[in-house]
Amino acid sequence: MRKRISGYIFCSALLLATGSVNAQNTSTAGTDAKISAIIKKLTLEEKIAMVHASGLFSSAGVKRLGIPQLVSDDGPLGVREEIKPGWASANLLTDSATFFPNGSALAATWNPELAYRYGHDMGEEARARNKQIMLAPAFNIARTPLCGRTYEYYSEDPFLNSRLAVASVKGIQSQHVAACVKHFAVNNQEVERDFISVNVDERTLREIYLPAFKASITEGGAWTIMSAYNKLRGVYCSENDYLLNKILKGEWKFKGLVMSDWGGTHSTVNAANHGLDLEMGSGEKYDAYFFAKPLLDSVKAGKVSVKTIDAKVRRILWVMYQTSLSANQPKGSMATPAHGKTAYDIASESIVLLKNAKHLLPLNTSAIKSIAVIGDNATHTFHLGGFGAGVKAKYEITALAGLKNRLGNKVNIKFAQGYSGVYIPTKDNHMGDDYNHSDSAMVTQAVAVAKSTDMAILFVGANRDYESEGRDRKDLSLPFGEQTLIDAVTAANPNTIVVVVGGAPYDIGAIKKNNHTIVWSWYNGSENGNALADVLIGKINPSGKLPFTFPASLKDSPAHALDAYPGKDHKVDYKEGILVGYRWYDTKNIDPLYCFGYGLSYTDYDYDGLYADRKAYKTTDNITATIKVKNTGKYAGKETVQLYVHKSGSAVERAEKELKAFKKVWIAAGQTATVSLKIPVKDLAYFDATKMKWVVEPGKYKLLAGTSSKDVKQTTTVNIN
Repeated sequence: MRKRISGYIFCSALLLATGSVNAQNTSTAGTDAKISAIIKKLTLEEKIAMVHASGLFSSAGVKRLGIPQLVSDDGPLGVREEIKPGWASANLLTDSATFFPNGSALAATWNPELAYRYGHDMGEEARARNKQIMLAPAFNIARTPLCGRTYEYYSEDPFLNSRLAVASVKGIQSQHVAACVKHFAVNNQEVERDFISVNVDERTLREIYLPAFKASITEGGAWTIMSAYNKLRGVYCSENDYLLNKILKGEWKFKGLVMSDWGGTHSTVNAANHGLDLEMGSGEKYDAYFFAKPLLDSVKAGKVSVKTIDAKVRRILWVMYQTSLSANQPKGSMATPAHGKTAYDIASESIVLLKNAKHLLPLNTSAIKSIAVIGDNATHTFHLGGFGAGVKAKYEITALAGLKNRLGNKVNIKFAQGYSGVYIPTKDNHMGDDYNHSDSAMVTQAVAVAKSTDMAILFVGANRDYESEGRDRKDLSLPFGEQTLIDAVTAANPNTIVVVVGGAPYDIGAIKKNNHTIVWSWYNGSENGNALADVLIGKINPSGKLPFTFPASLKDSPAHALDAYPGKDHKVDYKEGILVGYRWYDTKNIDPLYCFGYGLSYTDYDYDGLYADRKAYKTTDNITATIKVKNTGKYAGKETVQLYVHKSGSAVERAEKELKAFKKVWIAAGQTATVSLKIPVKDLAYFDATKMKWVVEPGKYKLLAGTSSKDVKQTTTVNIN
C-alpha cells in the first residue's frame, strides 16, 4: 500500500509539474488515416446510428467494421451501478464501486494531487467496467449558494476550479477513459434549467464561467465535453454555435466530441450544424431522436451536409482511438484498498475546522469516558439519494461507525437519532414542503443521552435527498428542525461539538454565535466516518479550506442582492458581472459568515517575508513570489498558502482581489517552509470585450498572501511594463 501511494505521488506530481502530453494535439497521421479510411467505408445510415444514443448510456458501433459501441457512465461520485431502461438498478452483484467524496469536498482539499488521484482511481474503476467515457468532472461556478448541484461542483472561483479540473481530467484519462467535462456552460442553477436563458456579458463569461472549461481542454486535454441544459443568450447550449463551434472547436482547438446532456437536445438541423456531435437521452425510442431518422432525413433534404456528419463521426472515432481502440490499455480495477485510501485522503483533507474556541479538539481521549453521538447524519449514508447520479458503494463508513472504530474499546459511545432526515420533495425547489419541524420525542431522548455523557458530538446538516440535481433550495436554513435540537443538546451538555454535514453553504450563524466547537464535513465517500474520526481525535490535523463563501444572510450573496436569481420569464441576467463569490464580498466590503478559503488547524502558522523575484516584469514573464511559513504550534499539519492579486487604478472594474496561485504544504511542528508560487503575467489580464482579446494593464500590482480571502498576512508590490 505504501509503495502504491508513493508511486501515485511521484506520478501525479510529475504530471502536474510538467503537464501530460495533450491528446488534443497529438493525433498521429496514422490515426487520422485510419479514421478517414473507416469513414469512407461507412454508409450514411451507419454514420447516423453512431451520433445518437442506442441505449441509456451507449451509442451504436458498426459491427461489420469492428467499431465498438461507445459506452459512458455517470460520475462524479464514482462509477454508477448498471442501470436497466427506466433507470432501475440491474441488481447485479459485480458493480459495487468506490464512493468518492463529492465535488465541493474535493475542492475543499485545495490539493490538485488528490484531484489527480481521484480521477486516476475512478478511471481505473471505469476501465474495469468497460466504460469509455466518465461523465465527470463537473465544475460549474457556485454562483448562488442555493444551487442543488453545488455539492457536485467545485467552487465559486475559476482559478481553483481550473487547477482541480485539469488534474481530475488527467487522472481519468491516464486510464484510457475519456473525461467528460460538464456542463458547458453557465449551468449555475437548477430552477428552470431546461428553459432558462442566461444573459451574461462577454467579459464575465470569459473571466468567470469559461476558464475551468478552457483549462480542462487546453491543459488537461479532455476528450469529451457535455453541453448544458440551459440557454446562453437565447440559444440552447446544445445548439449554440458561439459556444460549440467558435469558442470550443475554433479558439480552443477541441478535437474530441460534444455530447448532449440526457434529453438536452432540442432540434435536428440547428444542433447538427452548430456543434453537437452526439445526442444522448433517456427515452427508448432511439429511432425518433433528433439525431436519428430526423437527421437522416435532413441530410437527404440537403439541410445538413454529409461533410458535417463525417466531422461528427470523425470526432467519435478519435475518442475511440484514445479509449476502446487505443493500444496498451490498462486492465482496470474495482473498489481496491488503494482506491479506499484515496477516498480517505480526500475526506481527511477536506474537513474544515470552523471554530475551536475551547480547544476541545483534538479530543483528549484519555480524559473522556463517555460520548453522546447525536443526529441522523451520524448514521446516514450519502452514496445514494436525490435525483441524479449516485454510487452503489461497496461500503460506506458512517460517522458513528468511524467513531466506534477508533474509540469503541476506550469510550462508551451512546447514540440518539435526534431528528428524522427523511425528505421526500413534493414540488420543485422545496416549495410547499413541510420539512423543518423537530420531533419533540427525539429531542427529549437526545437531551437525556447528552446529559448522561462527558461530551456530545452532534451531527446535523443536510443529506443527498435534500441537496439534489433538478431543484434548488428555497433558502439557507438548516432542515429537519435541527436548530431546535442543537439548542437543546448544547444546553444539556456544555461540551458539545457540532459537526455540520453538507455540500453547500447553510445559515449556521446561530451555531457560530452559540457554540464553541464547529466542524464542517461533506458527503465524504466510502471512508467518511474513519476520516472524520481521525480528524476529531487528532490523528489528522484538519487542513480543509472553504471553497466558497458562506453568506451571513442570503441577501448578501450577489445574485440575490441584485434580484438576479432565479430570473423571470425564463430569463436571468447575471447583473453582478465579474463580482461572483468573494470578489463581491471583498469589493463591496460585506462581511460574510465564513469567507472563501477559510479553515482552522490544530496548530498555528506565521507568515513572513513575502517577496517577488523581480521588481518589474514583461507580459511574457512569470512572477515567482516566495514566502516563509512557520508552524508555531505543537502539531504537524498542512497549510494552504493563498496568493491573491489586487490592481488599483484600473481602466476597468476590478475585484478587490483575485486568487491567482495557491500551494498546499506540509510543515512539521516548529519548522519553517519556504513556499514559492508562480503567476504567469498573462494571468493578470482582463478580457476586453470590445477588442475581444485579453489585455494586461501596465502598472503596479499588489500581491497578497494569506490563509483566506479575508486573512491577508503579507503583501508586496510588482510592476508590469
